Amino acid sequence: MGNLIKVLTRDIDHNAAHFFLDFENAQPTESEKEIYNQVNVVLKDAEGILEDLQSYRGAGHEIREAIQHPADEKLQEKAWGAVVPLVGKLKTFYEFSQRLEAALRGLLGALTSTPYSPTQHLEREQALAKQFAEILHFTLRFDELKMTNPAIQNDFSYYRRTLSRMRINNVPAEGENEVNNELANRMSLFYAEATPMLKTLSDATTKFVSENKNLPIENTTDCLSTMASVCRVMLETPEYRSRFTNEETVSFCLRVMVGVIILYDHVHPVGAFAKTSKIDMKGCIKVLKDQPPNSVEGLLNALRYTTKHLNDETTSKQIKSMLQ
Repeated sequence: MGNLIKVLTRDIDHNAAHFFLDFENAQPTESEKEIYNQVNVVLKDAEGILEDLQSYRGAGHEIREAIQHPADEKLQEKAWGAVVPLVGKLKTFYEFSQRLEAALRGLLGALTSTPYSPTQHLEREQALAKQFAEILHFTLRFDELKMTNPAIQNDFSYYRRTLSRMRINNVPAEGENEVNNELANRMSLFYAEATPMLKTLSDATTKFVSENKNLPIENTTDCLSTMASVCRVMLETPEYRSRFTNEETVSFCLRVMVGVIILYDHVHPVGAFAKTSKIDMKGCIKVLKDQPPNSVEGLLNALRYTTKHLNDETTSKQIKSMLQ
């Protein structure tokens, strides 16, 4: 048994070194190009989405003024005028989540196909593996920003309340062309989630597994657990960690590790926290706890609140207490 673990660890170490040290420069091979180009079109817009979300200030002041002075038409118009363009932004973010979901499904199809093992896929298709990691990195960053911005839900609630009042009073509403009722319902569900992008990806991964019944579920879960192991080994091994050229690479690895754990926990029948899990959860949590606390609180919260099996009876007391 000891030898087997040594072999497994050695393989993951080798894979980690191979995978992450070449990662930044990974170029698609001919067979990867079609999927790579499709995903690249989506990822090109990711940074702009994050910048827009980061600078999202909301219309809290205008909304408060309008609510406090319901008879003042000018203040009602001012609040509506402030909220409509913001809802346009929220619509863009939501539509991007749908594009991201389609990109993820394309990557999962490529990275789990037979006859290759997850490790072989990660080594053969590094450019696609890198894109998969970039999607997870974006997702965790998006959700961290959304979690700390209550204006998003306040603005959208005000928009919906005002719109239904306008409908009752037969007042034409310019903003309605922007977001119709059906889309507004879907957006409401999306923004009601604490971590909407992660929820979108978890659902997409679960759906991918259920729609591809001819593909063993292990092809997907092993791909995710291998990526988690790679990230953990990179972060806890000084020899590899010392080769990271900047701290951004560390936070990239941390976010990807947490992202794949959450996806694994949603897709695997018994989840990431059970003894039989292929993810070393204690090791992963320790890596997170070894970072400066303020830099990882959002990631620890993601494990606490967006996983599916943490509170199961099969989760050891030690893991539960590590995440308390």
